[in-house]
Amino acid sequence: MADTAQVDLRTRLQNWLPKLVLAPSFAMVLLFVYGFIAFTVYLSFTDSRILPSYGWVGLENYEKLFRLRHWKIAVSNLAVFAILYIGISSLIGLMLAIFLDQKIRIEGALRTVYLYPMALSFIVTGTAWKWLLDPGIGLEHTMHLWGWTTFSFDWIKNSDYAIYTVVLAAVWQSSGFAMAMFLAGLRGIDNEILKAAQMDGASNWQLYRRIIIPQLRPAFLSAFVILSHLAIKSYDLVIALTGGGPGRATELPATFMYSYTFTRNQMGIGASSAVIMLITIAAIMVPYLYAELKEKK
Repeated sequence: MADTAQVDLRTRLQNWLPKLVLAPSFAMVLLFVYGFIAFTVYLSFTDSRILPSYGWVGLENYEKLFRLRHWKIAVSNLAVFAILYIGISSLIGLMLAIFLDQKIRIEGALRTVYLYPMALSFIVTGTAWKWLLDPGIGLEHTMHLWGWTTFSFDWIKNSDYAIYTVVLAAVWQSSGFAMAMFLAGLRGIDNEILKAAQMDGASNWQLYRRIIIPQLRPAFLSAFVILSHLAIKSYDLVIALTGGGPGRATELPATFMYSYTFTRNQMGIGASSAVIMLITIAAIMVPYLYAELKEKK
Protein backbone atom coordinates (compact mmCIF):
# COMPACT_ATOMS: atom_id res chain seq x y z
CA MET A 1 0.00 0.00 0.00
CA ALA A 2 2.85 2.32 0.90
CA ASP A 3 4.61 1.43 -2.37
CA THR A 4 1.46 2.31 -4.32
CA ALA A 5 1.18 5.68 -2.57
CA GLN A 6 4.86 6.37 -3.27
CA VAL A 7 4.40 5.52 -6.97
CA ASP A 8 1.33 7.80 -7.16
CA LEU A 9 3.27 10.65 -5.54
CA ARG A 10 6.18 10.16 -7.95
CA THR A 11 3.79 10.14 -10.92
CA ARG A 12 2.16 13.35 -9.75
CA LEU A 13 5.54 15.00 -9.29
CA GLN A 14 6.58 13.93 -12.80
CA ASN A 15 3.36 15.38 -14.19
CA TRP A 16 3.65 18.65 -12.27
CA LEU A 17 7.39 19.20 -12.68
CA PRO A 18 7.23 20.57 -16.28
CA LYS A 19 4.41 22.90 -15.26
CA LEU A 20 6.34 24.15 -12.24
CA VAL A 21 9.48 24.72 -14.34
CA LEU A 22 7.54 26.63 -17.01
CA ALA A 23 5.37 28.60 -14.60
CA PRO A 24 7.86 31.47 -13.98
CA SER A 25 8.46 31.94 -17.73
CA PHE A 26 4.74 31.82 -18.42
CA ALA A 27 4.09 34.40 -15.68
CA MET A 28 6.82 36.70 -17.08
CA VAL A 29 5.39 36.48 -20.61
CA LEU A 30 1.88 37.06 -19.31
CA LEU A 31 2.98 40.16 -17.40
CA PHE A 32 5.63 41.75 -19.61
CA VAL A 33 4.09 40.96 -23.01
CA TYR A 34 0.33 40.69 -22.70
CA GLY A 35 0.16 42.86 -19.61
CA PHE A 36 1.96 45.74 -21.32
CA ILE A 37 -0.11 45.26 -24.49
CA ALA A 38 -3.24 45.72 -22.38
CA PHE A 39 -1.64 48.74 -20.64
CA THR A 40 -0.79 50.31 -24.02
CA VAL A 41 -4.37 49.84 -25.18
CA TYR A 42 -5.55 51.54 -21.99
CA LEU A 43 -3.11 54.45 -22.44
CA SER A 44 -4.47 55.03 -25.95
CA PHE A 45 -7.76 56.10 -24.33
CA THR A 46 -6.16 58.49 -21.83
CA ASP A 47 -4.66 61.99 -21.93
CA SER A 48 -1.13 60.66 -21.25
CA ARG A 49 1.67 62.94 -22.39
CA ILE A 50 5.23 62.75 -21.02
CA LEU A 51 4.16 60.18 -18.38
CA PRO A 52 1.20 57.80 -18.14
CA SER A 53 -1.97 59.55 -17.03
CA TYR A 54 -5.39 58.21 -16.19
CA GLY A 55 -7.63 60.95 -17.49
CA TRP A 56 -10.08 59.16 -19.78
CA VAL A 57 -10.55 60.81 -23.20
CA GLY A 58 -12.13 57.95 -25.14
CA LEU A 59 -11.42 57.94 -28.87
CA GLU A 60 -9.96 61.44 -28.92
CA ASN A 61 -6.39 60.21 -29.48
CA TYR A 62 -7.48 58.11 -32.45
CA GLU A 63 -9.33 61.06 -33.95
CA LYS A 64 -6.22 63.24 -33.56
CA LEU A 65 -4.04 60.47 -34.97
CA PHE A 66 -5.99 60.14 -38.21
CA ARG A 67 -6.01 63.91 -38.66
CA LEU A 68 -2.21 64.15 -38.39
CA ARG A 69 -0.40 64.65 -41.68
CA HIS A 70 2.65 62.85 -40.28
CA TRP A 71 0.60 59.71 -39.65
CA LYS A 72 -0.78 59.76 -43.19
CA ILE A 73 2.76 60.06 -44.54
CA ALA A 74 3.90 57.14 -42.36
CA VAL A 75 1.01 54.95 -43.55
CA SER A 76 1.59 55.79 -47.23
CA ASN A 77 5.31 55.06 -46.82
CA LEU A 78 4.44 51.75 -45.18
CA ALA A 79 2.20 50.84 -48.14
CA VAL A 80 5.03 51.48 -50.62
CA PHE A 81 7.59 49.72 -48.45
CA ALA A 82 5.43 46.67 -47.65
CA ILE A 83 4.29 46.06 -51.24
CA LEU A 84 7.80 46.27 -52.68
CA TYR A 85 9.47 44.47 -49.77
CA ILE A 86 7.07 41.53 -49.69
CA GLY A 87 6.78 41.25 -53.48
CA ILE A 88 10.50 41.47 -54.31
CA SER A 89 11.62 39.29 -51.37
CA SER A 90 9.11 36.61 -52.37
CA LEU A 91 10.12 36.74 -56.04
CA ILE A 92 13.87 36.59 -55.36
CA GLY A 93 13.34 33.92 -52.71
CA LEU A 94 11.34 31.79 -55.15
CA MET A 95 13.95 32.17 -57.90
CA LEU A 96 16.78 31.22 -55.52
CA ALA A 97 14.80 28.24 -54.25
CA ILE A 98 14.15 26.99 -57.79
CA PHE A 99 17.86 27.43 -58.57
CA LEU A 100 18.96 25.45 -55.49
CA ASP A 101 16.34 22.77 -56.15
CA GLN A 102 18.30 21.72 -59.25
CA LYS A 103 20.56 19.62 -56.95
CA ILE A 104 23.73 21.59 -57.69
CA ARG A 105 26.99 20.50 -56.06
CA ILE A 106 27.61 23.55 -53.89
CA GLU A 107 24.03 23.82 -52.67
CA GLY A 108 25.04 23.74 -49.00
CA ALA A 109 27.54 26.59 -49.38
CA LEU A 110 25.13 28.72 -51.43
CA ARG A 111 22.29 28.11 -49.01
CA THR A 112 24.51 29.37 -46.18
CA VAL A 113 25.49 32.46 -48.18
CA TYR A 114 21.87 33.30 -49.03
CA LEU A 115 20.69 32.76 -45.45
CA TYR A 116 23.58 34.65 -43.82
CA PRO A 117 21.97 38.14 -44.00
CA MET A 118 19.05 36.89 -41.91
CA ALA A 119 21.51 36.11 -39.09
CA LEU A 120 22.34 39.82 -38.84
CA SER A 121 20.29 42.28 -36.85
CA PHE A 122 18.44 45.02 -38.71
CA ILE A 123 20.66 47.57 -36.95
CA VAL A 124 23.77 45.99 -38.50
CA THR A 125 22.08 45.78 -41.90
CA GLY A 126 20.96 49.40 -41.76
CA THR A 127 24.39 50.65 -40.71
CA ALA A 128 26.20 48.64 -43.41
CA TRP A 129 23.84 49.83 -46.16
CA LYS A 130 24.09 53.40 -44.91
CA TRP A 131 27.86 53.27 -45.40
CA LEU A 132 27.41 51.70 -48.83
CA LEU A 133 24.80 54.20 -50.06
CA ASP A 134 26.16 57.39 -48.51
CA PRO A 135 27.41 59.55 -51.43
CA GLY A 136 30.32 60.83 -49.35
CA ILE A 137 31.87 57.47 -48.41
CA GLY A 138 29.99 54.75 -50.26
CA LEU A 139 29.34 53.57 -53.78
CA GLU A 140 29.24 57.01 -55.41
CA HIS A 141 32.50 58.06 -53.77
CA THR A 142 34.19 54.81 -54.83
CA MET A 143 33.10 55.25 -58.44
CA HIS A 144 34.46 58.80 -58.43
CA LEU A 145 37.80 57.52 -57.13
CA TRP A 146 37.89 54.99 -59.97
CA GLY A 147 37.44 57.79 -62.47
CA TRP A 148 33.70 57.59 -63.16
CA THR A 149 33.09 61.17 -62.06
CA THR A 150 29.62 61.42 -63.63
CA PHE A 151 28.27 58.49 -61.60
CA SER A 152 25.56 59.56 -59.17
CA PHE A 153 23.63 57.50 -56.64
CA ASP A 154 22.22 59.75 -53.94
CA TRP A 155 18.94 57.97 -53.23
CA ILE A 156 19.59 57.94 -49.49
CA LYS A 157 19.71 61.76 -49.51
CA ASN A 158 16.85 62.20 -51.97
CA SER A 159 13.38 62.44 -50.43
CA ASP A 160 11.79 60.98 -53.59
CA TYR A 161 13.90 57.81 -53.55
CA ALA A 162 14.96 57.33 -49.91
CA ILE A 163 12.16 54.83 -49.19
CA TYR A 164 13.55 52.59 -51.93
CA THR A 165 16.90 52.36 -50.12
CA VAL A 166 15.01 50.95 -47.13
CA VAL A 167 13.34 48.45 -49.46
CA LEU A 168 16.73 47.52 -50.92
CA ALA A 169 18.30 46.81 -47.52
CA ALA A 170 15.25 44.92 -46.25
CA VAL A 171 15.04 42.76 -49.38
CA TRP A 172 18.74 41.92 -49.09
CA GLN A 173 18.20 40.69 -45.53
CA SER A 174 14.96 38.74 -45.99
CA SER A 175 15.23 37.14 -49.44
CA GLY A 176 17.26 34.23 -48.07
CA PHE A 177 14.59 33.56 -45.47
CA ALA A 178 11.91 33.48 -48.17
CA MET A 179 14.17 31.17 -50.18
CA ALA A 180 14.36 28.71 -47.27
CA MET A 181 10.57 28.59 -47.00
CA PHE A 182 10.08 28.03 -50.71
CA LEU A 183 12.87 25.46 -50.87
CA ALA A 184 11.20 23.48 -48.08
CA GLY A 185 7.96 23.64 -50.07
CA LEU A 186 9.69 22.47 -53.26
CA ARG A 187 11.31 19.54 -51.48
CA GLY A 188 7.90 18.52 -50.15
CA ILE A 189 6.31 18.09 -53.59
CA ASP A 190 5.73 14.47 -54.64
CA ASN A 191 8.16 13.59 -57.44
CA GLU A 192 5.75 10.99 -58.80
CA ILE A 193 3.35 13.74 -59.84
CA LEU A 194 6.14 15.56 -61.68
CA LYS A 195 7.33 12.40 -63.41
CA ALA A 196 3.77 11.62 -64.54
CA ALA A 197 3.39 15.14 -65.95
CA GLN A 198 6.73 14.85 -67.79
CA MET A 199 5.65 11.53 -69.29
CA ASP A 200 2.53 13.29 -70.56
CA GLY A 201 4.76 15.79 -72.39
CA ALA A 202 4.63 18.75 -69.98
CA SER A 203 7.45 21.23 -70.41
CA ASN A 204 9.41 22.68 -67.48
CA TRP A 205 7.43 25.93 -67.76
CA GLN A 206 4.15 24.03 -67.61
CA LEU A 207 5.41 21.99 -64.65
CA TYR A 208 6.14 25.12 -62.63
CA ARG A 209 3.08 27.06 -63.76
CA ARG A 210 0.46 24.33 -63.37
CA ILE A 211 1.85 21.96 -60.72
CA ILE A 212 4.77 23.26 -58.67
CA ILE A 213 3.78 26.92 -58.07
CA PRO A 214 0.16 26.08 -57.09
CA GLN A 215 1.45 23.53 -54.57
CA LEU A 216 3.63 26.22 -52.98
CA ARG A 217 0.55 28.07 -51.76
CA PRO A 218 1.24 27.30 -48.05
CA ALA A 219 4.82 28.56 -48.44
CA PHE A 220 3.59 31.73 -50.16
CA LEU A 221 1.06 32.31 -47.38
CA SER A 222 3.64 31.75 -44.63
CA ALA A 223 6.12 34.06 -46.34
CA PHE A 224 3.46 36.73 -46.75
CA VAL A 225 2.43 36.59 -43.09
CA ILE A 226 5.99 36.73 -41.72
CA LEU A 227 7.21 39.42 -44.14
CA SER A 228 4.08 41.50 -43.48
CA HIS A 229 4.77 41.32 -39.76
CA LEU A 230 8.39 42.40 -40.31
CA ALA A 231 7.29 45.27 -42.57
CA ILE A 232 4.71 46.66 -40.13
CA LYS A 233 7.04 46.66 -37.13
CA SER A 234 10.13 47.91 -39.02
CA TYR A 235 11.90 50.39 -36.80
CA ASP A 236 15.57 49.58 -36.24
CA LEU A 237 16.37 49.25 -39.96
CA VAL A 238 14.88 52.66 -40.74
CA ILE A 239 16.54 54.35 -37.76
CA ALA A 240 19.97 52.90 -38.61
CA LEU A 241 19.70 53.57 -42.35
CA THR A 242 17.91 56.90 -42.75
CA GLY A 243 16.67 57.97 -39.33
CA GLY A 244 13.23 58.44 -40.90
CA GLY A 245 14.54 61.12 -43.26
CA PRO A 246 15.34 63.06 -45.24
CA GLY A 247 12.48 65.02 -43.76
CA ARG A 248 9.79 62.37 -43.30
CA ALA A 249 10.49 60.52 -46.54
CA THR A 250 11.08 57.19 -44.75
CA GLU A 251 8.82 57.70 -41.73
CA LEU A 252 6.94 54.47 -40.90
CA PRO A 253 4.29 53.82 -38.24
CA ALA A 254 6.89 52.27 -35.91
CA THR A 255 9.16 55.33 -36.08
CA PHE A 256 6.10 57.59 -35.78
CA MET A 257 5.05 55.77 -32.62
CA TYR A 258 8.48 56.16 -31.01
CA SER A 259 8.74 59.80 -32.03
CA TYR A 260 5.36 60.83 -30.63
CA THR A 261 5.74 58.79 -27.45
CA PHE A 262 9.28 59.65 -26.38
CA THR A 263 10.30 62.75 -28.36
CA ARG A 264 7.13 64.80 -28.72
CA ASN A 265 5.74 63.67 -25.35
CA GLN A 266 2.38 62.64 -26.81
CA MET A 267 2.13 59.24 -25.18
CA GLY A 268 -1.60 58.90 -25.79
CA ILE A 269 -1.24 59.41 -29.53
CA GLY A 270 1.83 57.18 -29.61
CA ALA A 271 -0.09 54.43 -27.82
CA SER A 272 -3.01 54.77 -30.25
CA SER A 273 -0.63 54.36 -33.21
CA ALA A 274 0.83 51.25 -31.54
CA VAL A 275 -2.69 49.83 -31.14
CA ILE A 276 -3.41 50.44 -34.83
CA MET A 277 -0.21 48.57 -35.70
CA LEU A 278 -1.25 45.72 -33.39
CA ILE A 279 -4.68 45.51 -35.02
CA THR A 280 -3.08 45.44 -38.47
CA ILE A 281 -0.75 42.59 -37.51
CA ALA A 282 -3.63 40.73 -35.84
CA ALA A 283 -5.74 41.12 -38.99
CA ILE A 284 -3.01 39.24 -40.85
CA MET A 285 -2.03 36.69 -38.21
CA VAL A 286 -5.41 35.61 -36.81
CA PRO A 287 -6.93 34.35 -40.12
CA TYR A 288 -3.65 32.56 -40.87
CA LEU A 289 -3.56 30.83 -37.46
CA TYR A 290 -7.26 29.97 -37.74
CA ALA A 291 -6.71 28.38 -41.15
CA GLU A 292 -3.72 26.41 -39.83
CA LEU A 293 -5.68 25.09 -36.83
CA LYS A 294 -8.66 24.23 -39.02
CA GLU A 295 -6.41 22.36 -41.45
CA LYS A 296 -4.82 20.31 -38.65
CA LYS A 297 -8.25 19.26 -37.37
